[in-house]
Amino acid sequence: MAARLLLLLLLLTQALGAAAQGGGVRGRVIDTATKEALPGVSVLISGTTTGTSSGNGGEFSITGLQPGTYKVVLSSIGYEAAAARTVEVGTAVVDLGIIGLGQTSVMAGEVVVSASRRPEKLTEAPATIDLITARQIAELPSFNVGELLARQKGVDYIRTGVLGTGINVRGFNSAFNPKNLQMNDARLSTLIATGLPLGPLTSVVKEDIERIEVVLGPSAALYGPNAHNGLVNTISKDPRRSAGTTVALGVGNQSVFSGRFRHAQVINSKLAFKVTGEYTRGEDFAYTDTVYYTNTAFKTATSPGIFHAEKEIDLDRTFKSLHGEAALYYSLTDKADIILSYGGNQSSFLAQTNAGRNQIKDWSVQYLHARYVSPRWFGQVYNTWSKTDDTYAINQRTQNYLSFKDAGFSEEEARRRSYTEQWFGKTPTAGVALPRGAVFKDASRRLNGEVQYNNTFGIFNFVVGTQYQRDMAFSKNTYLLDRDGDIVINQIGLYTQGELTLPSHFKLIAAARADQHDRYGFNFIPKAGLVWSLNDQNLRLTYGQGIAAPTILNLDGYLFGGLLVGNGQGYTLSDGTVIDKLQVETIKTLEIGYKGKVTPKFLVDANAYYNRSQHFLSPAINIATLGRKVVKRGDTPMSEVVPGTPEAGAAVLLTYVNFGQVDTYGADLGLSYYLTPTLSLALNYSWFGFNLDYSDLKNDGNKDGKVQKEVDLPINTPTHKGSLALNYSGKKVFGSVFTRYVQAYDFYSGINVAASANSTLGVRENARYGRTWNYGPLGGFTTVDVSAGYHLNSYLTASAQVVNLFGTKMREFVASPFIGRLYSVELKVMLPALGAK
Repeated sequence: MAARLLLLLLLLTQALGAAAQGGGVRGRVIDTATKEALPGVSVLISGTTTGTSSGNGGEFSITGLQPGTYKVVLSSIGYEAAAARTVEVGTAVVDLGIIGLGQTSVMAGEVVVSASRRPEKLTEAPATIDLITARQIAELPSFNVGELLARQKGVDYIRTGVLGTGINVRGFNSAFNPKNLQMNDARLSTLIATGLPLGPLTSVVKEDIERIEVVLGPSAALYGPNAHNGLVNTISKDPRRSAGTTVALGVGNQSVFSGRFRHAQVINSKLAFKVTGEYTRGEDFAYTDTVYYTNTAFKTATSPGIFHAEKEIDLDRTFKSLHGEAALYYSLTDKADIILSYGGNQSSFLAQTNAGRNQIKDWSVQYLHARYVSPRWFGQVYNTWSKTDDTYAINQRTQNYLSFKDAGFSEEEARRRSYTEQWFGKTPTAGVALPRGAVFKDASRRLNGEVQYNNTFGIFNFVVGTQYQRDMAFSKNTYLLDRDGDIVINQIGLYTQGELTLPSHFKLIAAARADQHDRYGFNFIPKAGLVWSLNDQNLRLTYGQGIAAPTILNLDGYLFGGLLVGNGQGYTLSDGTVIDKLQVETIKTLEIGYKGKVTPKFLVDANAYYNRSQHFLSPAINIATLGRKVVKRGDTPMSEVVPGTPEAGAAVLLTYVNFGQVDTYGADLGLSYYLTPTLSLALNYSWFGFNLDYSDLKNDGNKDGKVQKEVDLPINTPTHKGSLALNYSGKKVFGSVFTRYVQAYDFYSGINVAASANSTLGVRENARYGRTWNYGPLGGFTTVDVSAGYHLNSYLTASAQVVNLFGTKMREFVASPFIGRLYSVELKVMLPALGAK
C-alpha cells in the first residue's frame, strides 16, 4: 500500500511539472564569507509548489512560470535564509545574478532537518532543538566533540572519564540507557544487541561534522522506537561544499594524543569524495571500583561466609581508538545524488553498566551505506556489523577469580578460569564449578532500508516514508540465548507528517507512525502541534508520544551462565503466577515553547512540558520470590533454558519486567545575547519535577512490597542545572569561558548507587551499600572551562583548553572516577582544495 501511495505521488508530481509552461528565473548561490559556490540550496517560488535546488556550481534555474510577479525564497541548512527576491517574469528567463548566503550570528535563521525530516528554519520547527554548528566544533580545542553537549539547554550531560561523555534528556537516566536515539547522516548510531549509543565506537571524525541537532522530547513519530525522550542527529560535511585537506594534532594530560585528518575533493561536475581518519589514545583517571563478594560455600550456622571487599583485577585504564570514514558523491543530475560511504572503528576503553564496569577490548563496529538524495525523494540502505571476542565484565570476572582463590587454586588457574566459571566449594577437590561467564563476544549485524517522499501543494506540505530493519544478533552464547545461531528480529515502520498553513501565520502539524515488530508487536505513535511563526518568532503547542522498546538483551539476554535471562516470552512460577513478556515503555508529552529574536541581538528559547510515563522497563530483578520457583520461560521448561536447573525450577532468576506510572514536568530556558557581532553571552537553565503515587503497588519495581522512588522509579536527574558562557569568535582570535552548575542528586542504577544518606534504605555516604561503594550524590558542583585559539594565518590554527579549571572535585556518573582537571592543546592545518583561490 505504501509503495502504491508513493508511486501515485510521483505520477502526480510529474504531471504537474509537465503541465507547466512559460518564463522563469535563474541565478547562482555563493557563501558570502568564502565566495565558494553553494550546491543543494533550496530555491522556492513563494506561494507555489514550484522549486528546485542549486547545482554543484551553485547555479539554479526554474522555468515554466506564467508571466507575473513572483517572490523567490532561498534557504540552506547551516545558513540564514536570504530575503525573498521579488521579480517580474515574462516569457523569458530572468537572471538574478549572484546571491550570497551567510551564517547568522544569532541562531534564529538557521535551517534544521531533525524536527520534521525536511529543511525548515529553526524558528519554525515544531520542537525544541539545540544546535551545535560547524564553527563551534572547529573552535573546540579537543578531540571529544561530546564536550559541547554540556553547553546545551535541557540536556543532562555526564562525563565518565577522559574519553566517555554522554547525555540524557528529561530524567530516568541509568548506567544502561538506550532512550536517546543517536543518528549519523540518517543512519542509526547504536549497538545492535543492546540499543546503546555507539559513543566511543563511532566512526565520525570531528573535522567532518557539519552540525549536531539535539531534539528534546519524544521524536518517535518520525524516527521510531527509542527516539523516546530525545534525538541526537549528527550531520557530516558535503565534500562539494568543503573541499580541502585538514590535519589536526592534539595532546593533553592523562597521556592524551589525537591525530586526525580529512581530505575532500571535487573531481568534476559529477564526482566528489572525502576520506577521514583518527587515532586517539590516553589513560583514564585513576579509579578502581570495589567488588563485594561472599563465597556461599563457606557459610555455617554461625558465620555468613568469607566476605571480600576487593579491587577489580587486571584493570586497564588505557583507551585507544582507530577509526574513519570514506564517502563518494555522484551527481545523477543537478538535483539528485547517489552517496556511497563506509566507516569503521576499533576501540578499547572502560564502559559503565548496571552490573559494574566492562573492559571493552578491541571492539569494532563497521558500516556500508548507500543513499539517494533529491529534493523530493530520499532512499537509503545500510548494513552495520559489530565484533568483539575479548570484552568482559570486570565485576563478574573478579568474583569468579576470588571464588577460586578462596578454595586454594593457584593464581594462574584462578585467573584463567575467572573468564568463564565460578567455584562453589571449600577446596579444589570439594566443590563444583558453575558457568558464570564474564566474557562478552559479539558478531552481530543489522540491515536497514528506508524510502521517503516529500512535497508541497499550495498551503499543505507533507513527508511520508517507510523503514525496514533486520537485526541479526549473535553473541556466541556468551550473553544472549543464541545457542542455535543468530537471533533474527524484523521490524517495519510507516510514518507521515503533514503541515497545513493557516491564516495569521499559524501552522497545523500532524504526524503518525505505525510500527510492527516481530517480538513486541504493533505500536501506533501520534504527534500533533500548532505553531505560530512570524519574523523569527515562534510559539508552539505540541503533543507527542514516544516508546522505549525492549532491546534484544532485554528480550533474549543470557548473562553469567543463566543467572540473568531476558523476558521475551514471559515466565511461569511454581504457584501458577504468570510474569508477562515485555512490552514497550511509553511516554506522552504535552509541551509549550517559544523561540525568537526579542531584539536583533537577543534570542530567547524557552519551553515547559508535562510527561506521563508508563510500563517502565525494570532493572534486572529476582522473580523467584516467596519460595516460588521459576518453572517455565514461555512454554519451555527452565531446565532446557538454563542447563543444570532442577526439574522443580530455578530458585533464583534475574530478569526484566514492565511496571508503574509516573508524571514528570519541567522547563528549559536558553538566552543568547550578542554584545558585538563577535562577542556573545549564553545562559541556560533547566528545572525538573515529578509526581509519583507511593500507594500504588504497580509502581513497586523491585517487588519488595513498598514503593520507593530511589529503587523503584529512580528519577536520576537534578532538579536544577544551568550554565553561563561568554564566547568570542573573531577573524583571528576565538575563545570561551564556560561555567556549569549541577545540583546534587541521587542516582540508583542496578548495583550502582550514588546517593545521600537514607535511613529507610540503610544508605550511608562514603560507605558500602549492597554491592557497591556509595561516594554520595552526583552533581553538587560548579565548574569552569576556558579555551582560546588563534588563526596564525589562513591555513594554520593553534588552540588550547582547560576543563575544570579550578580542579573542582566532581563526580558525574556511577562506577566512574572523580573528574579532574583536563588540559588540551591542538594545532590544525587547513589547506584549500587544489585550484581553489
